[in-house]
Amino acid sequence: MNPTTPKNPAPPVPVPVHVKPVQVRAAPAPADQASDLSLDLVTVPARQGLEAVDILRRRGDREAVGPVLHDGACDTLGFLVPPGTADAWDVPGSACTRTDGRGLRIPAEPPVSGSGWLLPPAEDAPVTDPAVLRAALDQAARLIEAADNCC
Repeated sequence: MNPTTPKNPAPPVPVPVHVKPVQVRAAPAPADQASDLSLDLVTVPARQGLEAVDILRRRGDREAVGPVLHDGACDTLGFLVPPGTADAWDVPGSACTRTDGRGLRIPAEPPVSGSGWLLPPAEDAPVTDPAVLRAALDQAARLIEAADNCC
């Protein structure tokens, strides 16, 4: 045992079975941007989301993870994903909020009240690919389960 490791670690944080969707507040697209720019928001418990961010960033693919929001209490992370993702999103323990599709843009300020950027918007990674996110969230859930069930 490492001398800096506590003898009685904190109990594991349970992963909620359902995450309540958040209300998205997005700015209208400027006239010079295409009107089809919009986004959906996948929300997950912070523990699973942070694991997924680490998994995606370790891939070395700068486009693997787009902007990520955190709520003020740091209980939930939100991944910006392409429009239409909510139509087929079925990952247990997460929710996907649909936007109205009226030509939204990724704002410089977080689009959800009381939130902040964990990973701010960048031109080279405008949103996270839903298939890549799904795989990372699945892997993160397995890692958390293994850690929680370890001795």
